[in-house]
Amino acid sequence: MDPLVAAIDQGTSSTRFLVFNAKTAELISHHQVEINQSFPKEGWVEEDPREIMQSVHECIERTCEKLCKLNIDVSNIKAVGVTNQRETTLVWDKDTGEPLYNAIVWLDLRTQSTVERLINKAPGRNKNHLRHKTGLPISTYFSAVKLRWLLDNVDEVHEAFLSQRAMFGTVDSWIIWCLTGRKNGGVHCTDVSNASRTMLFNIHTMDWDPELCRYFDIPMEILPSVRSSSEIYGWMKSGSLAGVPISGCLGDQSAALVGQMCFNEGQAKNTYGTGCFLLRNTGTKPVISDHGLLTTVAYKLGKDEPACYALEGSVAIAGAVVRWLKDNMGMVQSSSEIEKLAAAAGTSYGCYFVPAFSGLYAPYWEPSARGIICGLTQFTNRNHLAFAALEAVCFQTREILDAMNQDSGVPLTQLKVDGGMTSNRLLMQLQADILCIPVVRPTMSETTALGVAMAAGAAEGVGVWSLSPGQLPHVTSERYEPQINSEESEYRFARWKKAVQKAMNWETTEPCYNGSGHSQ
Repeated sequence: MDPLVAAIDQGTSSTRFLVFNAKTAELISHHQVEINQSFPKEGWVEEDPREIMQSVHECIERTCEKLCKLNIDVSNIKAVGVTNQRETTLVWDKDTGEPLYNAIVWLDLRTQSTVERLINKAPGRNKNHLRHKTGLPISTYFSAVKLRWLLDNVDEVHEAFLSQRAMFGTVDSWIIWCLTGRKNGGVHCTDVSNASRTMLFNIHTMDWDPELCRYFDIPMEILPSVRSSSEIYGWMKSGSLAGVPISGCLGDQSAALVGQMCFNEGQAKNTYGTGCFLLRNTGTKPVISDHGLLTTVAYKLGKDEPACYALEGSVAIAGAVVRWLKDNMGMVQSSSEIEKLAAAAGTSYGCYFVPAFSGLYAPYWEPSARGIICGLTQFTNRNHLAFAALEAVCFQTREILDAMNQDSGVPLTQLKVDGGMTSNRLLMQLQADILCIPVVRPTMSETTALGVAMAAGAAEGVGVWSLSPGQLPHVTSERYEPQINSEESEYRFARWKKAVQKAMNWETTEPCYNGSGHSQ
């Protein structure tokens, strides 16, 4: 039996545990559990850290049961990797091992006033004031402002910090700490790809930056240690996989870049999940964007390997727009239905949907934007709206791709894609039409999990997976060619940009009035 490598893929809407063959990259078995999100106030998004860990344990045990039914011995699993939703922020008590508050999810907007305060104190009120060190604009998106909010607003967090019990981490840190023993020797670490999304990490020195920590007034002692993306961090303490090393750690978008084997400068992939994330490998030198993209650490595949960087464009709402049509509007019963509705229309009939539910991310970084649907006529029905929602995902990707082409000066000739939404063939064809370049989708869509399995299997001391170019497994894929002429594509894109302008500057921080005319 070939060695196996497993991956914990903890995303925004679900947790998965997947087991791969280390020689062929074939997916052997997996299990998935959905995660609940809570919205305590408008713009707030939280998840329960206990539920996250429960889902991880459940996925591991269910998958091991499935392997037994296939007559596969779980002792063939040689390593486990962890990939995770990034920027989601947790604080827990190192003495009790319990969370001190819910996890604040990456697209949460509660820190908007904190962000405004920080931008106002920056020279020239420039949101890019820290970009030279972090590669990031000051935004509600990143972990530092969420952590600042927790220290300022949650008594338990503040008290735990004063008595030196508080530990901060992104989801990867929480999972690794829990799996390696919690308060009994749990390892408190993160990798460079996750650290680079906190705004506390210097992407040039590859370490926490004292000046950045002072800027956000965040104590360095609560931060995890920063490691490479591929090394043994610790060993599983309990359950069916006790004793197996945890040896890979990558933020989900970096993991997808590795899983798509975009190891060469200039290669790019787009992942369609809750949000949309387009990453382009820029090699061992960070490229600072002039067009609203983020500079991020893509991966560092071993202690002594160089770090590789990426330009990234992030879209907050992609798959989440389908969830909104289902849960909030009751327009569809299941996510797969959206494709049927949209196909029935075949066009949005001039209707445009800008799903700026959490403001707009790249390339605008405009938290004041809000969602709008425009171009409605009496003829518009839910089929057109479904089509407009899918088109919105494609237009947002096109905006990021244009920015990337401008930053790099070398236009992308094809786009590799992955993630849950790519099973929607209509969406994939629309994406090729709107980008005017081919879209290439691997037949095995779990590239995020595959990427971190590769990192875990290749780690020193594990060594069951080779990342050398000649030995990478061949992955079969489907290719979507553009089918409309570029004039029509440009016309639709120009109308979309007009709709985006209408969504801008919607939310202001001036007092809002309730129905009776009194300010709240």
